Amino acid sequence: MKAVYRSLADAKDRFGPCALAIGNFDGVHLGHRTLIRQTREVAASNGWKTAVLTFDPHPAVVVAPKRAPRLICSLEERLRLLEQAGAEEILVLPFVPEVAKMSPEEFVVEVLVDGLDARAVLVGQSFRFGCKQAGNTEVMEELGDRLGFDTHFIAPVICRGEIVSSTAIRSHVRHGRVTNAARLLGRCFSLEGEVVSGHGVGSKQTVPTLNLKPGPEVMPRKGVYITEAEDLEDGRRWQSITNAGVRPTFGGHDMTVETFLLSPFDGRAPNRLRIYFRHFLREERQFPNPQELKTQILKDVGRAQAYWRRIARFRAAAPATKP
Repeated sequence: MKAVYRSLADAKDRFGPCALAIGNFDGVHLGHRTLIRQTREVAASNGWKTAVLTFDPHPAVVVAPKRAPRLICSLEERLRLLEQAGAEEILVLPFVPEVAKMSPEEFVVEVLVDGLDARAVLVGQSFRFGCKQAGNTEVMEELGDRLGFDTHFIAPVICRGEIVSSTAIRSHVRHGRVTNAARLLGRCFSLEGEVVSGHGVGSKQTVPTLNLKPGPEVMPRKGVYITEAEDLEDGRRWQSITNAGVRPTFGGHDMTVETFLLSPFDGRAPNRLRIYFRHFLREERQFPNPQELKTQILKDVGRAQAYWRRIARFRAAAPATKP
């Protein structure tokens, strides 16, 4: 992991001089990566560091808690993805009421200039900052001219006619449109966490599954998905199917994420998994008995195996990448 600071005091005198990208970066989607790529280009042309300023919790948690969204990924996943995108320095600024009350000028002077030694600031065109979101791109540009840093405003990224945004991705995930979400993310939507004990029903009456306890992130629509499971400790991967739902056949009410591996694992069972959602298969529904559910699961497995065979044929037919 690159240098990550959890407070402005820790980052001060260590961060700059830098080209600084600012945002919530929830999901680190194609738009975010475009912003960071352009930040890298500005930094490289001037001999500065490529830096990112993000916030925790999401500002809406403090200023409008009833409208605060469930996030696409955890903070630790966000940091991993920001590093992959090219960030060299990251400040996770605790978004506390004192920060929310800063005027646009106070935020720029205290955080960006005095705190982080930003020589260039890059944000999206819709970026707002300061108390009651009083600051916009025009205010940022005026402050930059006065305080001595460059400002760059990045246009929205369009993918298949749709503006790439965290809000759009959350909507796709909530409605089960995980392939649409993947286009905007530039990768599969995923959930990760500890493998927990289930109710013991699957291994006895249907099929054995690995169960994740859902976290605070946005959850996909209830249903069965073609997925891929990754062991977060050693990188092993398995093709899989996953049910995200409440297990109505067994009278369940709490949301669970149950994954059946299409091939058995060798050695120890995984303790932490990341589940990549690739394709929606069907809605979750209640079956008259466990045997009928097991029959449907085996049909789901057959469809998933056919899906992976098509993927393998597509990859085999794709032109070889030149070295």
